[in-house]
Amino acid sequence: MRPLTEEETRVMFEKIAKYIGENLQLLVDRPDGTYCFRLHNDRVYYVSEKIMKLAANISGDKLVSLGTCFGKFTKTHKFRLHVTALDYLAPYAKVCGAVSNSATGDEVKD
Repeated sequence: MRPLTEEETRVMFEKIAKYIGENLQLLVDRPDGTYCFRLHNDRVYYVSEKIMKLAANISGDKLVSLGTCFGKFTKTHKFRLHVTALDYLAPYAKVCGAVSNSATGDEVKD
């Protein structure tokens, strides 16, 4: 498990910023502690620094995962968000301008 490179961080933050905008800083500096992103087998994990320090004693080849998987990097170095990240992104999400009504298929404008 290693820290993300500058390019990986930029690509990932650009993707996340599409959904939560300026609230990206709140995702990293939370009141309950500092969280960080780590890369392991092309997957990005969101993990508390306390837990990350405890897991430093485990070798990388024996480590399956640590924290919550936020997404993965494809072979073309694009970042894809995983559904497991939704619980962490939802509180900071931007308000959507148009909401689809699933029953009628009509679009409701605010």
